[in-house]
Amino acid sequence: MAPIKRGYFFIFAVKQFMRTLAFIVFISICMIACSSQKEADLLVFNGTIYTVDSSFNRAEAMVVKDGKIVALGRKSDLEKQYACREQMDAAGKFIYPGFIDAHAHFVGYARGLSELDLTGAPSWEDVLHRFSDYKTGDTSGWIIGRGWDQNDWPVKEFPTNEELNKRYPDRPVYLVRIDGHAAIANNKALELAGVKAGDTITGGEYQTKNGVLTGILIDNAMDKVVSRIPEPSLEALKAALHRAEANCFEQGLTSIHDCGLGYDMVEKMEALQKSGDLKMRLYVMLSDAKQNYDYLLKRGIIKTGRMHVRGFKIFSDGALGSRGACLLHDYSDKAGWKGFLLSNPEHFDSVARFIAGQGWQMCTHAIGDSANRTVLEIYAKHLKGRNDLRWRIEHAQVINSSDFHFFGDYQIVPSVQPTHATSDMYWAGDRLGKERLKGAYAYLQLLKQNGWIPLGTDFPVEAISPLKTFFAAVIRKDAEGFPASGFQMENALTREQALRGMTIWAARAAFEEQEKGSLEPGKLADFVVLDRDLMQTPEAELLKIKVLKTYSGGELVFKKKDL
Repeated sequence: MAPIKRGYFFIFAVKQFMRTLAFIVFISICMIACSSQKEADLLVFNGTIYTVDSSFNRAEAMVVKDGKIVALGRKSDLEKQYACREQMDAAGKFIYPGFIDAHAHFVGYARGLSELDLTGAPSWEDVLHRFSDYKTGDTSGWIIGRGWDQNDWPVKEFPTNEELNKRYPDRPVYLVRIDGHAAIANNKALELAGVKAGDTITGGEYQTKNGVLTGILIDNAMDKVVSRIPEPSLEALKAALHRAEANCFEQGLTSIHDCGLGYDMVEKMEALQKSGDLKMRLYVMLSDAKQNYDYLLKRGIIKTGRMHVRGFKIFSDGALGSRGACLLHDYSDKAGWKGFLLSNPEHFDSVARFIAGQGWQMCTHAIGDSANRTVLEIYAKHLKGRNDLRWRIEHAQVINSSDFHFFGDYQIVPSVQPTHATSDMYWAGDRLGKERLKGAYAYLQLLKQNGWIPLGTDFPVEAISPLKTFFAAVIRKDAEGFPASGFQMENALTREQALRGMTIWAARAAFEEQEKGSLEPGKLADFVVLDRDLMQTPEAELLKIKVLKTYSGGELVFKKKDL
């Protein structure tokens, strides 16, 4: 072989060797890189992720493993670190922590789904008309309904049960007012409950007219009739809870604070959660009853992956709409009437002493300024200054100007429901008068006391939508844009404050801020995908925002049908 040809052959061989070596090195690097990747379950990318962390940061991608978030950042960076079995392209949409309702009645809502819906009825005649379309499947059982509100009627007075008695002389009928603090029952229901004209009760009223029961029951007067209504079967309860859960997931709710249940219901729901038949995360407040105190005293604080019980719900007064809220001075539209407390102050004091001794959480319903003052003073007595018991005032609806300081001085948590403001604003001034109204629905003033405030809906009293909570807290108008300048805008929250109130602050109100409420490594992968940005969408478009997907622990629990 000629020397020149041999040289070419040698050079060609060297080049081939180098190419092969480079390929081997490349493959080795890839194998090393792949072997160094951590396994994970889900990569969420191509979205705007609002972490709602302390700095209110945003990210474009997120990795989930074993139901928890393990990393956030850029997609390209996360793909180098994690090998994910599944990917979810957010398609440029907006992701937030799963919404948490800090005050609701999940079980009550579930039961109500099979009852007569009276919400929005414009008159008592319309309420009666709705019976014609109501199918119970059992012509001998109770007829139960909820949602009527006499404040929406031309004649803003409580009805009487005369027409109910004519239509249903032998079948019990029980219809609860929208706020759950008043009801109307027909004579058959009153007879079964043993209620008679002239009966009296602390913290309630059996209304009469000319010595005859009208059927109207206020607050504690409702209890006798409620006790006669049959409990649903376990299968019926399971079906109702499953339907309610699906509705909540559709709204982006992943956790709910259920206010006021018995221990037996807690055990039923805990069993359903363990069997996988109920996935909603619940923070439950037990009702103010001896058997519930005894139960938690024996069992201790309950904390599972989806159930948390460590507090009690106490009622101090009724509602403003039914004039059961306890006020310091007469109602502006009913001279000589201040409402009433549902128990003697001594009861609240003894309960507070006991709960404080156990280190539990006390959560007290208080609407009127007198009820709020009574409870705040009792709280102060037992909290004794700075603490981390996170005792709550549920609603904190009407506060006297001299009483706001209690929240900050004793770290009392005001748990409020913004849609109450936009539901009540049409008539709240009639009840309270102009000056007293200034201390009502004062969310920003309450937030300033501790620097945080949890938000809820109180469903089924209000709609279950957290987006309506957001709108009411920030915009303070109804869906039609009334009033044009907003209702008492000096107490509106910012968009960031409202979002925190529905996520991390709601989690904090349940001692759960270390595990949920924000999208951070180590926390539960509870999140919701919206089609528009809550932080930027114009006011007129906010209520048009749609929930596209909801995830609980990294599991897809709701997906909009047309996706």
